Amino acid sequence: MTEEPEILIRRQGRVGHITLNRPKVLNALSPAMIEAISNALSDWARDRDIAMVLIDAAGERAFCAGGDINVLYERALAGDHEFGRAFWRAEYRMNAQIAHFPKPFVALVHGIVMGGGVGVSLHGSHRVVADTVTFAMPECAIGLIPDVGASLLLGRTPGHFGEFLGLTGRRLDAAEMVHCGLADQIVAAGTMDDLRAALLESGDPAEAKKFAVDPGHAAIAAEKSSINAVFGLETIELIHEALRALDNGWGAEVRGQLDAGSVLSQHIALSTIRKARRHGSVVAALRDEFRFTSRATERAELIEGIRAAVIDKDRNPQWRYRTLQDVPDALLSEFSDKAPGGDFSYLERPA
Repeated sequence: MTEEPEILIRRQGRVGHITLNRPKVLNALSPAMIEAISNALSDWARDRDIAMVLIDAAGERAFCAGGDINVLYERALAGDHEFGRAFWRAEYRMNAQIAHFPKPFVALVHGIVMGGGVGVSLHGSHRVVADTVTFAMPECAIGLIPDVGASLLLGRTPGHFGEFLGLTGRRLDAAEMVHCGLADQIVAAGTMDDLRAALLESGDPAEAKKFAVDPGHAAIAAEKSSINAVFGLETIELIHEALRALDNGWGAEVRGQLDAGSVLSQHIALSTIRKARRHGSVVAALRDEFRFTSRATERAELIEGIRAAVIDKDRNPQWRYRTLQDVPDALLSEFSDKAPGGDFSYLERPA
C-alpha cells in the first residue's frame, strides 16, 4: 500500500498550490515539508506564469497544529541539539519567504491553527479563515516561546492583546482573529471548497471577497480594558502581582493559565513580543526568537514541557524554575546573546 505524501505541491493554472497532507497528526510540519515549501516558494517567486500561491490543508480537524515536536524531543534526549537548531533555521527561513513573497499568498485556514501552522499561513498577504477555526500560540505552556515570527504578529494586535495571547496561550475563534488583526476575512466552512475552486480557476485572490461573511461579535473585545491594564505593565512580575490582586473570575482564570506555564518562557516571550512591536521587522523577530529556540532544548525547559504535554500526557510539568524569582538574571541575559552557530538571517534574491 502506497503511503500518502506528507505534502502536495503542484501548479494548477496560474496558481502554485500547496496542501499540507498529514491529517492524522493534525498536519504537523516535518523537516521535509518545510524544505518542500521553501523550495517551491523560491521557484514560484521567479516564475512569471505563477500569479499567486494558495496554501490549504487536508482533513477536517486542523490546518496545522504546529511542528513535529516528537522527533525534536527524541533527538534532544539523545544529546542532539543541532537537529532542533537546523529545524528552526529552515522553518524560520520559510516564514520569512512567506512574509516577503512578491506575489499574493493566500492561506485558507480551517480548524486548529497553532505554532508552526501560524507561521506557514498568517504571514501571507491574504489570510482567509473558516468560521470553525481555532487559533492559539500556547508555547509558554511547553517551555517554548511564541515563535515562527508570531512575536511580530502578536505585537501588531490591538493594545496589549499580544502579551496576553502570547503568555496565556488563550484560544481565539474566527471573529476574535479578525478583531485582533490575525485574519483578514471569514468564510463559512461549507463554502471553502467552492472558494478554493474559484481561486484555482482565476488565480485572483480577490475571489475570496465574494465568499466573505460578517465577522460578528468578538468576545475578546469585552476583555480589552482588563487586558490592557494588566498586560501593559512593565514586567512579568508586575503582571503576576496584578492578577493576584484581581478579585474576579477573569483574574483567577488568567492567573491559572500563567501558573501552569514556564515562567522562564514568560520572561522571554514578554520581551520578545515587545521588541517586535517596536522594530516591526519579521526578520528581526525571527532572529530574536531563534536566540531562544536555538537554546531551548539545552538551556530552557522545552524538553520537560514536551514530556508533560505530548509524551507522557500527564499535564504536570516539573519546571526547573518554579517562581519568577528562581530564574537567574544571567540566564535571561544569555537568551539575548547571538545564537549558537550564529544568528538567524535571511536574504532572498529578488525575483
